[in-house]
Amino acid sequence: MASRVASSDSFKHFEFDATPKHLSSSSSVPSKFNFTNDRTAFTPDSLPIIDFSALVTGDPHQRSKAVHDLATACRDWGFFILVNHGVPESLMEAMFRVVKEFFSLADSEKKQYEAKSASDPIKCGNFNVANTSNQSFTLWRDYLKLYVHPTFHCPHKPKPLWDVVQEYTLITRELALELIKAVCEALELNQRYVDETLKMESSFQMFATNYYPRCPHPDQAIGIPSHTDPGLFTFLIHNGVAGLQIEHNGKWFNANSPQNSILVNAADQLEIFTNGRCKSVKHRAVLNEEKDRISIVVANGPSGEAVLGPAEALVEKDGRAKYCAMKYEEYLESQLTKSRVDGKSILEQQMICSTN
Repeated sequence: MASRVASSDSFKHFEFDATPKHLSSSSSVPSKFNFTNDRTAFTPDSLPIIDFSALVTGDPHQRSKAVHDLATACRDWGFFILVNHGVPESLMEAMFRVVKEFFSLADSEKKQYEAKSASDPIKCGNFNVANTSNQSFTLWRDYLKLYVHPTFHCPHKPKPLWDVVQEYTLITRELALELIKAVCEALELNQRYVDETLKMESSFQMFATNYYPRCPHPDQAIGIPSHTDPGLFTFLIHNGVAGLQIEHNGKWFNANSPQNSILVNAADQLEIFTNGRCKSVKHRAVLNEEKDRISIVVANGPSGEAVLGPAEALVEKDGRAKYCAMKYEEYLESQLTKSRVDGKSILEQQMICSTN
């Protein structure tokens, strides 16, 4: 699938003296990073909390409640905090150790993985340029992105990175499968139909870690602007420094998750497949004036070969499909090359296509 993906982002050579890391101790933000933003956000009373152990318990009553709670969270918020997920705390700590080691490698070591195109299965850098209808700017972050399934790709340095990422992404892939199964159970979808449609045995999974150095003026730059994720479920953990904000009912909220929990969001293909019952909501990464932030993200999608539209049973129940179908690898390519048409995201374009 990787060879089919292209991008309109600008992949430039490193200018190491001009990266956010090197600029974090300066007193100003260079104009190329300029993105004026209001970081003001509310603190929700509580985000939905899903107890993963209840989803896999042998107690039918506990599972039934957990399945209901998961479906409700995906419908009302599109985000939830996953607890009792079974990922060892030691593995999560190891993840942060190895990604810190990667970002601390000599510039000459990281340069071999510098992003030249979006089709690279391993890419890192700081020149991921986001485009909107009226401005271009550079994101205040360094990142590492890896395609990890169905084929695993990873740098060989630092040495522990390969084994730790492989173990972590395997476990999170299994978590994603259970969450998908539970959501489909809540919607009374035939599991065989789901398996044949999503083709999860060859699911496309991407690992990403983002390093957001402290920013002298966090209202003049941004880590990642407002967006939704492609795929089914995205998992996020962070180093204890908050920065993720989510949109809910037209307002922005801080998405603070407890240590050792996983923040999970429903993504575009889950919204499409459920004919709008699950919501893929906008979120963004804002910056901190005092502390560096590191996030570790695993994006879990269907197979790149899966042609995904609303589930047939839900279309029959609703009387119409609210989204058109698209091959997942083509959806990813469209998101990268045509991220906005007339101000509309790819997900919004899919909705409009089905309702005309």
